[in-house]
Amino acid sequence: MIRRRTHPPSARQVPLRTHWLVLTVCVVSLVAALLLNGYTQHLFGTAPDAEPPERTSFAQVPEQVSGGGPVIDASGAEIRTAAPKPKTIALTFDDGPDPVWTPKILDLLKEHDARATFFVVGVQVAEHQRLTRRIDAEGHQLGLHTFTHADLAALPNWRRSFELRQSQLILAGAAGVSTPLLRPPYSSRAEAVADEDWAGMRYARELGYLTVLTTQDSEDWRRLGVERILSSSRPVGDAGQILLVHDAGGDRSQTVAALAVLIPELKARGFRFETVSETVGIPQPVRAATLGERLRGLGMIAAIQLSGIVLLVLTWLLYLAGGLSLLRAAATVLAARRHSRTRAAAWPEPVTEPVTVVVPAFNESAGIEAAVRSLVASDHPLEVIVVDDGSTDGTADLVEALRLPGVRVIRQLNAGKPAALTRGIEEAAYELVVMVDGDTVFEPDAVRLLVQPFADPGIGAVSGNAKVGNRNGVLGRWQHIEYVVGFNLDRRLFDLGRCMPTVPGAIGAFRRTALLRAGGVSDDTLAEDTDLTMTLCRDGWRIVYEERAKAWTEAPSSLGSLWRQRYRWCYGTLQAMWKHRGALTQRGEAGRFGRRCLSFLLAFQVLLPLLAPVVDVFALYGLIFLDPLHVATLWLAFVSVQALTSLYAFRLDGESIGPLWSLPLQQFVYRQLMYLVVIQSVVTALAGSRLRWQRMERYGSLQVPAGRSR
Repeated sequence: MIRRRTHPPSARQVPLRTHWLVLTVCVVSLVAALLLNGYTQHLFGTAPDAEPPERTSFAQVPEQVSGGGPVIDASGAEIRTAAPKPKTIALTFDDGPDPVWTPKILDLLKEHDARATFFVVGVQVAEHQRLTRRIDAEGHQLGLHTFTHADLAALPNWRRSFELRQSQLILAGAAGVSTPLLRPPYSSRAEAVADEDWAGMRYARELGYLTVLTTQDSEDWRRLGVERILSSSRPVGDAGQILLVHDAGGDRSQTVAALAVLIPELKARGFRFETVSETVGIPQPVRAATLGERLRGLGMIAAIQLSGIVLLVLTWLLYLAGGLSLLRAAATVLAARRHSRTRAAAWPEPVTEPVTVVVPAFNESAGIEAAVRSLVASDHPLEVIVVDDGSTDGTADLVEALRLPGVRVIRQLNAGKPAALTRGIEEAAYELVVMVDGDTVFEPDAVRLLVQPFADPGIGAVSGNAKVGNRNGVLGRWQHIEYVVGFNLDRRLFDLGRCMPTVPGAIGAFRRTALLRAGGVSDDTLAEDTDLTMTLCRDGWRIVYEERAKAWTEAPSSLGSLWRQRYRWCYGTLQAMWKHRGALTQRGEAGRFGRRCLSFLLAFQVLLPLLAPVVDVFALYGLIFLDPLHVATLWLAFVSVQALTSLYAFRLDGESIGPLWSLPLQQFVYRQLMYLVVIQSVVTALAGSRLRWQRMERYGSLQVPAGRSR
């Protein structure tokens, strides 16, 4: 006995605007983290300091600068420079700190009681904070070498400011100090300063920085051997020098070996190794950072570290998404190939018994006539029961006025689609029941082909092949592709695995005995077709897919109506999965269904769409920070896999491949809409909200494509 509900289930609809706000904040935070990571990791200057871009203009550089000392105060009208005192050497180390070479250099300096100045790069400091603190604690001086080793001369002012401010903050957070000393990357001697360099120095001075150039280059960046470094580093006579060496940027073993010889040698000649400020005779410029500076610096360091973690997590998620996509494509194609071979002549005994067709209808006046007439034109004996669920647009009157043979109308108060279907099952005269949506047009042989699998007494339901009829526009083409490639390939796989999750409401056939045993059609979920199918599978019935039985349905014609339809489908599927989660631990047919079907749905229809945004985020990340050609190649490979899968699916279904030209465009609107639907549905489910039935507006525009039998 079927338990029928006479009223639609109560449902509460909780506003979900808050979760979109949270999602927006998360997306903005994610974008910020990736922008920061991309900036620090992929805009990092890697060319050696002594190989600056070619400079051609020197007209604007004052003579006091080009002919002055290496420490330059570029403020005001009076430009001041300072030169090193005789018999003093300022060892200046650029590009660090480095976890391998900086400690070796610090040990060497400590051994020979020498002090030096380290011009550190912000991103290196953020990564090696303890090492930076050791530099300061052992009496050495700290200066800035920008945030990402950027060429300040080539940057706009906003980025110059960003490079200097962030490197200063990071130094404050890591070592608790603030310094005005700046060594611009790719700078060298004062006489080499060009107009672009001078503009950068002037801007840096506006922010409070003194520029520290060099008087002598060790040329250790050339890696030509210890002797070459020594010959380039030895001062001529007693003149003081600001010597450029490096403690990072690759293998610095030659630098360490050369310093082990150079420092004691020059000390024996009476040279002192001091910091830059001591060498040129200016007061100690490095000060303790304020509490606010330290806190902001620690925040910046934390942001950089978090951005690295975010990128690492997203990278693994990208691998997971790619693996799932390839696994699904391979599984569905292989299953479809096997299904097409094993299904031929699978039903040797023809089924000729009459069929009851149940058509639930609520305000379906736009398309109900075409649907009923297509059923009456069937080449299989049948009766048609139209259950009018309290329509207000004259649907029932329209069907009665047709006076078609074998068609009867049952009127009831509005109680919902599940109740209308259950009423039709109760009134059915025959054992085989076909359920049809009120907007669906059947081909003449669809009913006959649909019921042939019932020759096997173990089969309780059959899924037909739903086709998009209104496929003229781009949105219709995209849905047509999805129906052929996604839905129907999946059903072939589910058929082979004996774990069919859904017999679609548009075209499906059932044994009345199985329906009665299941208690009719439940209204526990918004996806009553999925819920019913899962119930039958757990009850031990086999459910198959008959691709030759075709019906044409009217798909949503606007993004808004598509969103509402897919939102209801996805949310209803999640409800059904949760309702039938017990199948995962059952034995026998029910357990096999649960472990196969629910696992597939969770992996490929929930997890994979949730991971889809990762692909888009990485594509944008790659276009901005990586090689755009490489990213485009990967995207083309991704689309190619989809295209090959689609070609095979269209071939199996006997469809023209013409609509596939829109497949690449599908990646930019339709795909994002589909994964946003899943995100919305998952959040709705986690929030414990319930949605009311959202009926799609019908236009009665359904037309079977030319060349198809009617």
